[in-house]
Amino acid sequence: MKAMFGIIRAFFVPGAGLLLVCLFPSGVLALEKCQICHGKTDHHRVEATGRRVSLYVDQQVLARSVHIGKECTDCHVDIVEIPHKPPLKVNCRRCHYSGNPVGAPGGERYDQYEHSVHGREVANGNPKAPVCQDCHGGHDVFSHKTPDSRFYRQNIPRTCGTCHIDIYAAYQESVHGTALSEDNPDSPVCSSCHGEHDIVRPELPDSRVSPIHVTETCSACHGPKGVVAKYGIKTDRTSTFEESFHGVAQLMENMMVANCASCHGYHDIRSEDDPKSSIYPANIVETCGRPQCHPEASASFAGGKIHVDPTSEESGLLYYISRGFLILTVSVLAGLFIFIILDLFRRARAAREKR
Repeated sequence: MKAMFGIIRAFFVPGAGLLLVCLFPSGVLALEKCQICHGKTDHHRVEATGRRVSLYVDQQVLARSVHIGKECTDCHVDIVEIPHKPPLKVNCRRCHYSGNPVGAPGGERYDQYEHSVHGREVANGNPKAPVCQDCHGGHDVFSHKTPDSRFYRQNIPRTCGTCHIDIYAAYQESVHGTALSEDNPDSPVCSSCHGEHDIVRPELPDSRVSPIHVTETCSACHGPKGVVAKYGIKTDRTSTFEESFHGVAQLMENMMVANCASCHGYHDIRSEDDPKSSIYPANIVETCGRPQCHPEASASFAGGKIHVDPTSEESGLLYYISRGFLILTVSVLAGLFIFIILDLFRRARAAREKR
């Protein structure tokens, strides 16, 4: 009896599915047809590597996504038969192109992605390179304003960390990651520095974190118009850097000179009071003494002031020297100007006397 029941079940379930496909082609029942298989929580496939991949689709999650109202085949256009063979490919650009009639975000983002480091890796056949679904989700694509979204601001580091695990771990312990964990809305996340769809390799000149652009990127927060002022952090960090030897060399497009990240770090930026920080007083000699920078650095070499503003009294002796030079320069120029005026008057009077 059990054997007979098993035979009936084996033939009846797929047969019922095929019957629904033939009798109910409407969009209302399209999801129900797919749910015959994909509504089972244990529905899965096993890849060649042995990894188990779930094929279950939660209708409640799908109902909350931005794609609610879409049919399965709107994205899975390569499904032409049931059962269908994996893998299924999804081309988001079918809807996400400039001027699309469905109101989907424009295709300029997709163009940026294709030229990004991720898009180029996909084009080169790298199976580990992220595609749209890896960052935005598959059936769980939610608005970026929704806390459940993978690219909700607070969740961006975790999303990027699924691939960049070591970097994510370092970021979490940094001043930026710590502030984000405390729900600070101004703390930078991955996309704040690297960009979103247009991420390119740091060594390329177009990158926001390339040696030639990293100061500009940091200045968005740490510059005169940055948000750090309300947290008691000075906003002259980038301007004082630009006036330093390093800053002047960078303006001359010297790619080897130190920039913000060279001293403060990249993803593991810490407070100067943190013993693990690269700018902790006891660590400055090691930071400055790197082989590519100043291998001869000593304690006295690294003991000088950094980010010096000659116009501020905090600069100490340098402030008074710069003020003295300013007074001297103005006095000399003023005296020269007076001398020239008096000489012109003398020449004019001498010319009148000759007449």
